Amino acid sequence: MNAPTPLLRRGYWCECWTTRTGEAPALLASIDVATPADAIRWIRIALRTITPALDRAASHDAWAWLTTGQLDATQLLQADKPCTYTTHHATTTIEWTARPVTFLALAHRTADQPACANAFSPRVRTE
Repeated sequence: MNAPTPLLRRGYWCECWTTRTGEAPALLASIDVATPADAIRWIRIALRTITPALDRAASHDAWAWLTTGQLDATQLLQADKPCTYTTHHATTTIEWTARPVTFLALAHRTADQPACANAFSPRVRTE
Protein backbone atom coordinates (compact mmCIF):
# COMPACT_ATOMS: atom_id res chain seq x y z
CA MET A 1 0.00 0.00 0.00
CA ASN A 2 1.38 3.42 -0.99
CA ALA A 3 1.73 6.14 1.60
CA PRO A 4 -0.66 9.05 1.03
CA THR A 5 0.74 12.14 -0.65
CA PRO A 6 1.00 15.03 1.81
CA LEU A 7 -1.55 17.76 1.19
CA LEU A 8 1.05 20.50 1.70
CA ARG A 9 4.67 20.50 0.59
CA ARG A 10 7.45 23.05 0.77
CA GLY A 11 9.09 24.17 -2.45
CA TYR A 12 10.17 27.16 -4.50
CA TRP A 13 8.33 29.14 -7.15
CA CYS A 14 10.51 30.64 -9.89
CA GLU A 15 9.55 33.20 -12.52
CA CYS A 16 11.20 35.07 -15.36
CA TRP A 17 9.65 38.42 -16.26
CA THR A 18 10.57 40.71 -19.12
CA THR A 19 9.75 44.38 -19.42
CA ARG A 20 10.31 46.45 -22.53
CA THR A 21 10.46 50.21 -22.26
CA GLY A 22 6.93 51.60 -22.38
CA GLU A 23 5.26 48.17 -22.07
CA ALA A 24 3.78 46.23 -19.20
CA PRO A 25 5.83 43.39 -17.67
CA ALA A 26 5.28 39.98 -19.27
CA LEU A 27 5.73 36.59 -17.63
CA LEU A 28 8.14 34.69 -19.87
CA ALA A 29 8.46 31.46 -17.88
CA SER A 30 7.75 29.91 -14.49
CA ILE A 31 8.52 26.65 -12.72
CA ASP A 32 8.02 25.02 -9.36
CA VAL A 33 11.00 23.20 -7.88
CA ALA A 34 11.76 21.26 -4.72
CA THR A 35 15.06 22.76 -3.51
CA PRO A 36 17.00 26.03 -3.47
CA ALA A 37 19.65 24.38 -5.67
CA ASP A 38 17.00 23.54 -8.28
CA ALA A 39 15.72 27.13 -8.25
CA ILE A 40 19.18 28.59 -8.72
CA ARG A 41 20.01 26.01 -11.40
CA TRP A 42 16.94 27.11 -13.39
CA ILE A 43 18.02 30.75 -13.25
CA ARG A 44 21.66 29.90 -14.04
CA ILE A 45 20.76 27.89 -17.14
CA ALA A 46 18.61 30.67 -18.57
CA LEU A 47 21.15 33.36 -17.71
CA ARG A 48 24.07 31.42 -19.22
CA THR A 49 22.01 30.96 -22.37
CA ILE A 50 21.49 34.68 -22.95
CA THR A 51 24.81 36.03 -21.61
CA PRO A 52 26.55 36.05 -25.03
CA ALA A 53 23.84 38.38 -26.37
CA LEU A 54 24.21 40.95 -23.56
CA ASP A 55 26.35 44.06 -23.84
CA ARG A 56 29.77 44.00 -22.20
CA ALA A 57 28.73 45.46 -18.83
CA ALA A 58 25.61 43.29 -18.47
CA SER A 59 27.57 40.20 -19.55
CA HIS A 60 30.28 40.97 -16.97
CA ASP A 61 27.65 41.36 -14.23
CA ALA A 62 25.93 38.14 -15.31
CA TRP A 63 29.17 36.14 -15.15
CA ALA A 64 29.93 37.61 -11.72
CA TRP A 65 26.53 36.41 -10.49
CA LEU A 66 26.99 33.03 -12.18
CA THR A 67 30.35 32.45 -10.49
CA THR A 68 29.83 33.85 -6.98
CA GLY A 69 26.61 35.88 -6.69
CA GLN A 70 24.42 32.84 -6.99
CA LEU A 71 25.88 31.59 -3.70
CA ASP A 72 24.23 34.52 -1.88
CA ALA A 73 20.97 33.77 -3.68
CA THR A 74 21.11 30.15 -2.55
CA GLN A 75 21.69 31.26 1.05
CA LEU A 76 18.68 33.59 0.86
CA LEU A 77 16.44 30.75 -0.33
CA GLN A 78 17.79 28.43 2.37
CA ALA A 79 16.87 31.13 4.92
CA ASP A 80 13.29 31.17 3.51
CA LYS A 81 13.81 34.53 1.80
CA PRO A 82 13.23 35.33 -1.88
CA CYS A 83 16.03 36.12 -4.31
CA THR A 84 16.11 38.09 -7.55
CA TYR A 85 18.53 38.58 -10.42
CA THR A 86 17.94 41.37 -12.94
CA THR A 87 19.75 42.21 -16.16
CA HIS A 88 19.17 44.65 -19.00
CA HIS A 89 19.51 44.26 -22.75
CA ALA A 90 18.83 47.27 -24.98
CA THR A 91 15.28 48.34 -24.04
CA THR A 92 14.43 45.11 -22.20
CA THR A 93 14.77 44.28 -18.53
CA ILE A 94 14.84 40.59 -17.62
CA GLU A 95 14.21 39.57 -14.03
CA TRP A 96 14.35 36.12 -12.48
CA THR A 97 12.82 35.54 -9.07
CA ALA A 98 12.70 32.54 -6.77
CA ARG A 99 10.80 32.40 -3.52
CA PRO A 100 9.93 29.80 -0.91
CA VAL A 101 6.30 28.68 -1.03
CA THR A 102 4.00 26.02 0.31
CA PHE A 103 2.29 24.05 -2.44
CA LEU A 104 -1.17 22.58 -2.04
CA ALA A 105 -1.50 19.21 -3.78
CA LEU A 106 -4.43 19.64 -6.16
CA ALA A 107 -3.86 17.00 -8.81
CA HIS A 108 -1.78 13.96 -9.54
CA ARG A 109 1.15 15.18 -11.69
CA THR A 110 3.08 12.06 -12.61
CA ALA A 111 1.29 11.46 -15.93
CA ASP A 112 3.12 12.40 -19.13
CA GLN A 113 0.21 14.63 -20.12
CA PRO A 114 -2.73 15.92 -18.15
CA ALA A 115 -6.02 14.33 -19.14
CA CYS A 116 -7.30 17.61 -20.56
CA ALA A 117 -4.41 17.75 -23.07
CA ASN A 118 -6.18 15.19 -25.25
CA ALA A 119 -9.08 17.57 -25.72
CA PHE A 120 -6.79 20.04 -27.46
CA SER A 121 -4.69 17.58 -29.48
CA PRO A 122 -5.14 17.69 -33.24
CA ARG A 123 -7.26 14.80 -34.40
CA VAL A 124 -6.04 12.53 -37.16
CA ARG A 125 -8.71 11.86 -39.75
CA THR A 126 -9.10 8.29 -40.81
CA GLU A 127 -11.24 7.65 -43.83
